[in-house]
Amino acid sequence: MRRNRRLLPLALLLAITSAGSTPPELRDVLARLPPKAHAQLQRQTQQWASWSPQQRADYSRRAAQWDALPRSERDAIRERYQAWRALPAQDQVRIQAAATQLATMPAEQQRAWRAQFDALDRSERRGWLLGPALGGDYAMLQPLLAQVPEQEHAALMQALRTMTPQQRKDLGVLAQRTPPTRREALRRGLLAAGADGRGDWLWQQMQH
Repeated sequence: MRRNRRLLPLALLLAITSAGSTPPELRDVLARLPPKAHAQLQRQTQQWASWSPQQRADYSRRAAQWDALPRSERDAIRERYQAWRALPAQDQVRIQAAATQLATMPAEQQRAWRAQFDALDRSERRGWLLGPALGGDYAMLQPLLAQVPEQEHAALMQALRTMTPQQRKDLGVLAQRTPPTRREALRRGLLAAGADGRGDWLWQQMQH
């Protein structure tokens, strides 16, 4: 939301541009924007123009509330949101169902479950951001997931989510017993094996 708020003045400038009244220096700035950023500004301009005065006031109020949050809390919210967007649809459905079930429980039980979750190690709590399947396996897979290059992250998550629980368990054993200097090779070997060859690859690695 904060990023959108910073872009809002430019979006309004873009609206002025379309009316033909933007100063030349501002037109030059807008013309140098990457196509993706330019398209985003156009969408924001159209959205802002479609809002009522009350909607604009509500947006400004929410933006002010967001900016008033501590930086650590904003970062945590962003992390959870990005993790949610990265989850497969079936995991999102499972989580929504669990949240609905939790909301129907007595308040005392909800507090007890929250306390139990808060008592977990921070790393383990963050592991649950990977969803209901990988969250339970995160502790044993953590050595393999540490310091994954950004360009390999999506492929690794896809591989882990398509593995069976037993395959992830075997991979966790391998990750725990592999020295840190060899974990990158283990991870790349997993990805190179592909979905069809992953079972044989794991079996071979477990024999070493």
